[in-house]
Amino acid sequence: MSASSASTSLRISEIFYSLQGESTRVGLPTVFIRLTGCPLRCTYCDTTHAFTGGSMQTLAEIMQQVDSYATHYVCVTGGEPLAQKSCHALLQALCDAGYSVSLETCGALEVSAVDARVSKVLDIKTPASGEVEKNRWGNLVHLNAHDEIKLVLCDEADYVWAKQILEDHHLPEKCTVLLSPAQGQLEARDLAEWILRDKLHVRLQVQLHKLLWGNQQGK
Repeated sequence: MSASSASTSLRISEIFYSLQGESTRVGLPTVFIRLTGCPLRCTYCDTTHAFTGGSMQTLAEIMQQVDSYATHYVCVTGGEPLAQKSCHALLQALCDAGYSVSLETCGALEVSAVDARVSKVLDIKTPASGEVEKNRWGNLVHLNAHDEIKLVLCDEADYVWAKQILEDHHLPEKCTVLLSPAQGQLEARDLAEWILRDKLHVRLQVQLHKLLWGNQQGK
C-alpha cells in the first residue's frame, strides 16, 4: 500500500465480523465495513444508525482491523458506501490484498468506476421504498456475471412492478437477481409462492442474520 493510499481516510460507522446474511454469499464468515452516510431514506431502512456519526479512520487502520479477522470475505456496505469518494480506494486496497470483496450499493450512484474485481450487489428501489425515482438505470450496463441485483419488496404491488422491471431490462440474463421481502411488511412465504407461480428466474433472499440474531447491530 502506498503512503498516499495509507493516509486516505473514510468515515466508518462500524467494522464487525459475522455471517453474511444476504446475497449468494449467504452463510460465509465475513468482515463487514459499514461506511457512514446515505443520500436515500428508504421506508424500510434497517441501518439508520449509519446515516450519521462514526469515526474517521485511515485506510491503513481499516486494513489492519480487517486483517485481524483472518477471513477471505469482506463486504463494504452502508449507509451508501459510494457516497464517500474514498470508497474506491478502499475497494481497490481490499482487492489488492487478496480479499474476495462485495459492495452493497443503493443503485442511485454511479458504479462504473468500481474496481472490476468487486462483486457489486446493486439494490433497485421499488415504489414502496419511497426512492424509486433515484434509480440510476444506466448502472445496469456496468454489471457483470459476478454481480447481483437486489429488490426489496414491501407488498404485492412492488412484486408486480419488479416482475415488469425484470422483463423490461432482461435482468436475469445479466446476473443473479435477488428478491427479498421487507421485514414486517411482506411474508417470505407469500413471495416464494409468487415466484414459483410465475416461474421467475430469481433467487428468494431472506436475511439470515435477522433469523439468527434479530435486528442486533453489528450482526
